[in-house]
Amino acid sequence: MPEYEVLQVEAKTGDVEATLPVTGISYGETLNSAGTASVGMPLSAADPDTLKPGRSALVVTRDGETVWGGMLWTATADLAAGTLALNASGWHSYYSACYLGGWVPKDDEGGRPQVIPGRWKGYSGTKDQALLLTDWIEWANDNGGIGTDTSRLTTTGRIRSRDWGFAEFKNIAEAINELADEDGGFDFRYETFWANGKRTRVGNRILRTGRVSLTFPTLTHLVDADVSQVAYDGSKLATRAWAFGADMGTGLKPYATVSNPLDAPTLTQVVTCSDLKSTASLTPKAGALAAVGRQAIAIPTLKLYPGVFDPRDFIPGAYGTVNVDSGYVRLLEEFVLTERRVEVDVNGTEAATLSLASKEVFVSGDSS
Repeated sequence: MPEYEVLQVEAKTGDVEATLPVTGISYGETLNSAGTASVGMPLSAADPDTLKPGRSALVVTRDGETVWGGMLWTATADLAAGTLALNASGWHSYYSACYLGGWVPKDDEGGRPQVIPGRWKGYSGTKDQALLLTDWIEWANDNGGIGTDTSRLTTTGRIRSRDWGFAEFKNIAEAINELADEDGGFDFRYETFWANGKRTRVGNRILRTGRVSLTFPTLTHLVDADVSQVAYDGSKLATRAWAFGADMGTGLKPYATVSNPLDAPTLTQVVTCSDLKSTASLTPKAGALAAVGRQAIAIPTLKLYPGVFDPRDFIPGAYGTVNVDSGYVRLLEEFVLTERRVEVDVNGTEAATLSLASKEVFVSGDSS
């Protein structure tokens, strides 16, 4: 049985402040999202001077290795039960409260810069996807952030343009998600690691991988996993997908459209990207919407049999084969892992649940 610990960490520095005596742990990673963790502990064991939502982070370790990390956002004290419930979200959640911009001093009449009054600027860049990511994260690091390491971001060969004025006030998490979700996009996740040999400080880094570039082992219902349900969703089918951009002040908007050959009645899907101003920027958005609409999506949910696999073998964004033959459900196809959730009870018993979706909707049609 693996040994779990939960560490209380100062979010800004990564310094480990305490090992928390927990009564239960639930943590998960979600594809291109923050993921969450919930931890229960005795009320009397918490230090109110250091364990604070927004200041603190939680890091989960499994047999001494970091497996999850993120910001502590809420804590609920139950005085009658004598317990404290801690709720955290992965490192990406920090970037939802971090906005792109910078202070530009205003020159006085003699040409000398003044700090006040000044003006805020937004962001403008035409770069490789990875270099845009680096720009945004490093801006946050330079302005009181959480020190996310960008050194493992490698260029993709896909050039994208982004242009936001101050009035659009773009938060970094939204910018990253929109860049990742378009056709020709990518998967990203954050990795928590030991920042020194003494295990007294942790770091976090952002990692980017191409879509469907990682794999996980084949899973067979009632052999090494229990497929508890399979949902089928045809609500996103698209004979034609449209992406519209910003109103250019003339009542006209740039747009892009992509079609699919479907054995179905005509079905249209539309997305509006009000901060994009060119057809070139909108084409990947329409392509992503069309990709999701190629077929009805099968969405299996399953639990791994205990002791067969290490949950760390299943990384959101990875794909593998799922085998089910049970009445209406006949699956022998590849799926992408969209979420992995691990529950650890007070006895240390570990249970891992996976959510998946049809691989086809994640395959890019963009070669640029």
